[in-house]
Amino acid sequence: MSQIINISSSQLLLALVFILIAQASSFIYHLGLNRDIAIGTIRTFAQLFLMGYVLTFILKSSNPFLVMSIFIVMVVSAMFIIKGRVKEKQIPYIIPTFLTMLVSYLATALFVSGLVIGITPWWEPRYFIPAGGMVIGNSMSALAISLERMFRDMRHQKELVEMKLSLGANYREASLDIFRNAVTAGMIPSINAMMGVGLVFIPGMMSGQILAGTDPLIAIRYQIVVMLMLVGSTAVSSVVVMLFVRRRCFGSGEEVLLSPR
Repeated sequence: MSQIINISSSQLLLALVFILIAQASSFIYHLGLNRDIAIGTIRTFAQLFLMGYVLTFILKSSNPFLVMSIFIVMVVSAMFIIKGRVKEKQIPYIIPTFLTMLVSYLATALFVSGLVIGITPWWEPRYFIPAGGMVIGNSMSALAISLERMFRDMRHQKELVEMKLSLGANYREASLDIFRNAVTAGMIPSINAMMGVGLVFIPGMMSGQILAGTDPLIAIRYQIVVMLMLVGSTAVSSVVVMLFVRRRCFGSGEEVLLSPR
């Protein structure tokens, strides 16, 4: 087995040259991204090093309550990120979105670690936390895209939806195209990733295992499980969240509650 090459602090700092390139591009072309890039860089260092120390502690203790606590914190953090990206004030979407995320992500992580991989116990942190983290990160982006798309289209097409309602359609029929477009928009990145995996790019999990000396054929099997897991969890969470949120866009009389901004 090949030896894992350690990255020193100086080598890690050297990688900041990529951030300098991004900052220079934003400055030269007035993209307005300098602040976001700087904050993102700081958060990347802080959050990953914090997670590294936390995982080191959890891996040594193997306490199921600690594992589940970390998982819940990850879901809550993802919900706050979605809230920051989806600037919607009229429709209360946070609670149904959070509950759907928690249940669907937990079910997916349990299925993968306990049945597909067959780890005993199912909450083994070395497998459960990475699987849960990949599900949360991927689906979080999909949900943000889907929610933003639904609220935007519901406002832009409000008159069309109201016309359908006046002609006898219920809220499901009147907003069916908006619902489909929102779910599709959230799922497209995951499907595109499936199309290009192994041919256009080598995913992070597979790359990490190969760098750690794992047999590439074993790494491939894990990566296939991950890709299928991400698409499935994205589909379930997007559909369920959109069903709940779409209903909240209509009142008790099935009138559209969203008003133009």
